[in-house]
Amino acid sequence: MNLNDLHPSEGSRKVRKRLGNGLGSGQGKTGGRGHKGQKSRTGGKVARGFEGGQMPLIRRVPKRGFTPRNQERFQVINLLSLDRFDDGAALSAAELCQAGLVRSATSPIKLLGNGEVNKKFAITVAAASKSAVAKIEAAGGSLTVLEA
Repeated sequence: MNLNDLHPSEGSRKVRKRLGNGLGSGQGKTGGRGHKGQKSRTGGKVARGFEGGQMPLIRRVPKRGFTPRNQERFQVINLLSLDRFDDGAALSAAELCQAGLVRSATSPIKLLGNGEVNKKFAITVAAASKSAVAKIEAAGGSLTVLEA
């Protein structure tokens, strides 16, 4: 192989379209910009969202509320979904994720008290409702809430 044998792959190099180079080129005269108007001029850009002087959509639609930047978003699990685990199971984020109850083992999990518990569980979560804590402890289990 020599340097003079090297060449780019077929189709990897595209010849740029030469605009405004004579009528015979197919892109002469107006150079593909059409006739007159703001967009045919040099530097003729229309601002994003501009609707020709009409009140833009972004200003027509009402704005409500806001999203706090540092809001903690929990993955929620109800007690009724813990029924699939064996009695005396130790449940953490990894086990809950593996069972398909939560999407991520790293995001915080909150346990809610919807449903009944008849088995003993040792559960470790980021947060839990008061009713969930009461039901777990009434069934003889333990609940550990991680500190953030």
